[in-house]
Amino acid sequence: MSARRIPSRLLLQASLAACLGAALALPAMPLQAHEGHGDEAAAPVSGDAPRRQADGSVFLPKASQRQIEIRTLPVTPGPLPRTLELNATVIMDPHKGGRVQSMLAGRLEPGPAGLPSVGQKVQKGQVLAYVVPSAGQIERSNQSALLAELQAARSLAEKRLARLQELADTVPRKDIEAAESEVKSLKGRIAAVGGGLSNRDTLVAPVTGVIAAANGMAGQIVEARDIIFEVVDPDSLHIEAMAYTPLAAEAIEAASVAVSEGGAGAGPAAPRVLPLEFLGAGRRLKEQALPVIFDNHSAGVGQWLALGQPVKVQVRLKGTLEAAAVPATALVKNPSNETILWVKRSPELFEPRAIRYQPLDGARVAVTQGLAPGDRVVVQGAPLLNQVR
Repeated sequence: MSARRIPSRLLLQASLAACLGAALALPAMPLQAHEGHGDEAAAPVSGDAPRRQADGSVFLPKASQRQIEIRTLPVTPGPLPRTLELNATVIMDPHKGGRVQSMLAGRLEPGPAGLPSVGQKVQKGQVLAYVVPSAGQIERSNQSALLAELQAARSLAEKRLARLQELADTVPRKDIEAAESEVKSLKGRIAAVGGGLSNRDTLVAPVTGVIAAANGMAGQIVEARDIIFEVVDPDSLHIEAMAYTPLAAEAIEAASVAVSEGGAGAGPAAPRVLPLEFLGAGRRLKEQALPVIFDNHSAGVGQWLALGQPVKVQVRLKGTLEAAAVPATALVKNPSNETILWVKRSPELFEPRAIRYQPLDGARVAVTQGLAPGDRVVVQGAPLLNQVR
């Protein structure tokens, strides 16, 4: 009897079942991707590394705090004066500054000591430059012809006067006086016409001070009313602020302006506060605001303020508000562009606080919301702390 033939389909199924069983019997092995597509191993987070926490606070160890010079101060809310911040511009004191302008068109020539440069000290009445009047060829020819005609008429008048004086005994006195008057008149006309051809306009310093602007060069052609020089007293400047609400003199207690002392490459520093004196407010709108004038006569103020420099004036008003005084350098911005302060919650943990504030005196601000009594605020190194991620 012949053996029964097994179908090939059954043989294939049996082979697959055997292979699957063998694979399940092997121990589990980790799967690895081929080169270039594997996950990089995450570096373990060191416990002493500065880092931003999930709640937005920053962990900063003591070593890092010393490295970036973190400084904190406790705040205590209390009554602070009300202030108003105004945008302002430094302008010239009209009593101790002036402009040198040409009264006619012509060519600029240096003065006895040459053309002054910016920053040079000058005295009132000092000759700075000359302007030689310019005239066209036809005009100069006409003036030269008139001058020659007047000179010839003067020569004839002088000869006639000499003859009359020789005949003084027989000629009426009135004829001699008329001849003398004619000679004087011709001499005056000759001097006027000759002066128009050769005279020059003298530019002198209107006040004692320093040259703030010099817009002329030797040989330059200038027009009438061109501003050639500006002279200013650096220790006497005015500040023009713009008030969008009426500002009465009796409501102002004091005013000041803050200027930065840091130079190029210098780190943040506390600004210098310069006191100001209120002079008065205008009654005509300028740029949709009322101009308010302040001045400062402190010695050396010119090294902090320059003509045309934009500044912010802090005006202290009567009355108080409950707030905490914080240095302006402690304010930073969060990713949402909100103004925040960093508050020390523990020795190595700092918490951001969104606040509301008002300007105080240029160097400090008055925080009205966001701080509690006893909070230690970061007053130095806040921008670097704000960059920790």
